[in-house]
Amino acid sequence: MRAPDSPEARSVIANASLSTERSIAIVGAGPGGLAAALLLAASGLQVTIYEAHDRVGGRTRRLSQDGFHWDCGPTFFMMPYVLEEIVRATGHSLHDHAELARLDPMYRLLHGQRGAPAVQIDATQDVARMVQQFESRRAGDGVAFRRFLDDNRAKLAAMTPILEAPMRGLYDLLTLDAIKVAPKIKPWQSLHTHLGEYFQDPLVRLSLCFQSKYLGMSPFECPSLFSILPFIEYEYGIWHPTGGCNALMQAMGDIARSMGVRIHTSSPVERLTFDGRTVRGVMIDGIEHRHGQVIVNADATWAMKNLIPAELRRRDQQDAVLDAKRYSCSTVMMYLGLDGTVDLPHHTIYTSETYTENLKDIAERGCWSEDPSIYACNPSRIDPTLAPDGSSSLYVLLPSTNNKAGHCTVDWNAMRPKLRADALHQLEHRLGIPDVARRIKTERLVTPIDWEAERINHGATFNLAHNLGQMLHRRPQHRLPGFDGLWLVGGGTHPGSGLPVIFLSSQITSRMLCEELGAPFAMDRMSARPAARELALA
Repeated sequence: MRAPDSPEARSVIANASLSTERSIAIVGAGPGGLAAALLLAASGLQVTIYEAHDRVGGRTRRLSQDGFHWDCGPTFFMMPYVLEEIVRATGHSLHDHAELARLDPMYRLLHGQRGAPAVQIDATQDVARMVQQFESRRAGDGVAFRRFLDDNRAKLAAMTPILEAPMRGLYDLLTLDAIKVAPKIKPWQSLHTHLGEYFQDPLVRLSLCFQSKYLGMSPFECPSLFSILPFIEYEYGIWHPTGGCNALMQAMGDIARSMGVRIHTSSPVERLTFDGRTVRGVMIDGIEHRHGQVIVNADATWAMKNLIPAELRRRDQQDAVLDAKRYSCSTVMMYLGLDGTVDLPHHTIYTSETYTENLKDIAERGCWSEDPSIYACNPSRIDPTLAPDGSSSLYVLLPSTNNKAGHCTVDWNAMRPKLRADALHQLEHRLGIPDVARRIKTERLVTPIDWEAERINHGATFNLAHNLGQMLHRRPQHRLPGFDGLWLVGGGTHPGSGLPVIFLSSQITSRMLCEELGAPFAMDRMSARPAARELALA
């Protein structure tokens, strides 16, 4: 038995009894890591998760302070059937472990207007109501909305085989007949331009393309194939899990533990260990934990730069190449505990009255906007578990430039007082929360440098950008090229960022790993899949 690679490390080999090819280590208990753990354990493999934080969830974990609780990251839960299917493969039901509430309205949009009140649009699955709202903006746009839904229903059906399959190269695209569906999904066209084929009113178009923020991109550069994002909202709804999206992570962790998965929290992985280019395990506190396979659920480019020795990486995996890639925007966050109730829907999104300039500040100029867009989540409206009686937990997000050197011009530490003041100003004057500053009982401010300190490359909270040059087979692959036994899962690989597609990423990686080890994949043993709507309402 060899000593660990580092001469300073103690010659202790942990998990020696599990040092077999069928022993899987997962670095990170985020949504992708937890979902992969469920599927692999259900497929008969031994799984151990190592999580840096003191609880599961990764960026989807719970934050708590002074009796208030917030989701750290994602707050929109969409396409619940994807997670329901993963949990069903383990022999459990998600609805035995989590309570879901469908939101109506799904969210409120407030489109800022110079010298005039903001234009309000309440997004709902009631198509007739949406037709009425859009038709009131411009004759014909309401009718066009029905056509938009029909077209994107077909588009999603055409894209689903691509979203659910590994992308290792052009061969996979050709095998999936991706070239044949290209005219339907129009990947060469921007989302904003594509919506112009349906809608004449600019605010109607904005109501159906702001969702590109889920990808950390501007709708003017986001490929048009992502018109499926607003369609998914209107087709399958937006849901609130009681306790927040973090409650889903806790439920997944509980199920995983019940299946024998070992979850070690407060266990940040320092590096991966190798025999040549074959992964051997993970190093934590100078102790090597040996495993036959390692799945990395950390930020993909951060992990390559920090967990894998540079001398082992291929040329396209070196720091300079990784840093030259395009990255998503970041976010400035405020987690507020407020006295009293807040008269806002569950989700409210204000788009800057200078929206195009706001996007340029983020993506091109690398600076802070004077009228930043802002999103507020007010879950205490329907969920009393998140704040003390008579109080509200408010989650506040302002999209910002990331912290990439040579791009970002903001000194985030020096700007903290202004960031706080701007966020509170937008809450009071754009979202209409009176006296918000005086009602604060507790607060936490997070900037892109804080995100970067959480092992997120450049603080880009939505991972690599989703431009055409970084999609499909051009995204980091599920099996990291050049290595044996090393896998990726999460928003940095195909299909991309966002909870539903991260869960799809976990399915792809888990299936590939099972195929390599000759283990029967749990999802292949399931009975016929129920309809998506039946699953969501189970």
